[in-house]
Amino acid sequence: MGSLSTDMIENNPAAFPVNPLDPEEFRRQGHMVIDFLADYYREVGKYPVRSQVEPGYLHKCIPESAPNQPESIETILKDVQSHIVPGLTHWQSPNYFAYFPSSGSTAGFLGEMLSTGFNIVGFNWMSSPAATELESIVMDWLGNMLKLPKSFLFSGGGGGVLQGTTCEAILCTLTAARDKMLHKIGRDQIGKLVVYGSDQTHCALQKAAQIAGIHPANFRAVQTFKFDSFGLSPVELKKQVEADVAAGLVPLFLCATVGTTSSTAVDFLPGLCKVAAEYGMWVHVDAAYAGSACICPEFRHFIDGVEDADSFSFNAHKWFFTTLDCCCLWVKNPNALIQALSTNPEYLKNKATESKQVVDYKDWQIALSRRFRSLKLWLVLRSYGVANLRNFLRSHVKMAKVFEGLISLDARFEVVVPRYFATVCFRLVYSSDEITSCNEDVDAVNNEINKRLLEIINASGEIYMTHAVIGGIYVIRFAVGATLSEETHVRDAWKVVQHHANLLLSKLRD
Repeated sequence: MGSLSTDMIENNPAAFPVNPLDPEEFRRQGHMVIDFLADYYREVGKYPVRSQVEPGYLHKCIPESAPNQPESIETILKDVQSHIVPGLTHWQSPNYFAYFPSSGSTAGFLGEMLSTGFNIVGFNWMSSPAATELESIVMDWLGNMLKLPKSFLFSGGGGGVLQGTTCEAILCTLTAARDKMLHKIGRDQIGKLVVYGSDQTHCALQKAAQIAGIHPANFRAVQTFKFDSFGLSPVELKKQVEADVAAGLVPLFLCATVGTTSSTAVDFLPGLCKVAAEYGMWVHVDAAYAGSACICPEFRHFIDGVEDADSFSFNAHKWFFTTLDCCCLWVKNPNALIQALSTNPEYLKNKATESKQVVDYKDWQIALSRRFRSLKLWLVLRSYGVANLRNFLRSHVKMAKVFEGLISLDARFEVVVPRYFATVCFRLVYSSDEITSCNEDVDAVNNEINKRLLEIINASGEIYMTHAVIGGIYVIRFAVGATLSEETHVRDAWKVVQHHANLLLSKLRD
């Protein structure tokens, strides 16, 4: 009887709801979802920042199979509130200070809605001219805001493209560099190509090298040092490159970073680009986090030297109030990307492409299909304007300075590396006298104490921070950048840190 009932329902058109794109039903449900999200943002600061659920929790809440009959949006939203929200780590909470920010905004959300609503697949100009042309315009807007050399802009023979993430940006530029080099030395020489970064460079570089076919033994993570604030030194890079050339290898690609993931260290671009130029290497500048701040004149000097690089990227979805995903990539030589990444099957041929007067962004990225990302970036730029965007960023830097100042007032804590932007790397320093009396390694003990402290703080749900190990030192990272964060949240966060440090230290001394 069960199967007969199912067959009857499936063959009865009246059993189905209205058309999946019925405008009035879309309007009704859309208003409900907006109201739901507005309520969520009103209350988000009250939730435990890091999800408190255990692995596998959702399997206990949701049926094992999809419903055969439709369910109402009201029922679904109730389940979102009951089952999904508890399993979220609330990246938009004003008490979120982990990883790097994923700052949102009303303009970013609405732009995403428009992009999703139009649901175009903008792989070439013909598939939606507005998507391609708006992206080209917005990327030149942003390039000018960053004072990038004209050679990176469409107006100067270069150009910009919106990728999903920095991982994609690095892979695309590395692939372009690889093919350009192999065209010179022969494709059978791929085993000689070497890729360079520092021991602070994001793991995306290593993954990109693996995907691009670089031999694992030819990936170089050049050591950085505390006296250089963990930025990549041109001297250390040149030593490694010279050794590789002497061994018969071919230097290919350098990824320099402005604002490393662990500590927001800044690599010395002018000197690094000079070394790379000696050996014909492609230089990509990864400013995924810190690039946003460089629209402010007082931070622009951090990317001095970019004029000698081949490509530059930053993530607008990190600290630029634009929702994930939106990575901005500029290249001086778009043809290098196109030659490495383009395909031209018969079913995509059209007069516009053949005229050579348009950009086909499918040839600037890994995938064929692409979203209308520029729409949300356009809304952010227009809704807030350059002056306000600069001031938003400055307010976060100011809050990080406040946190840094609070640390300096407590002799039990120290800032481990210089703060350049809005991320503070600090640690609790246990009395060395107490440690040495037990014949234990000071750094090892302090690393373990800070690890325990961070886990206790995060488990409380009051605030959320993450960690890094820099030069063998375990540090706690406090990254300001959530759109809803205010100075009061920063000061309260410090009180949480002190409270749990007091409890931990009292236990250790008992």
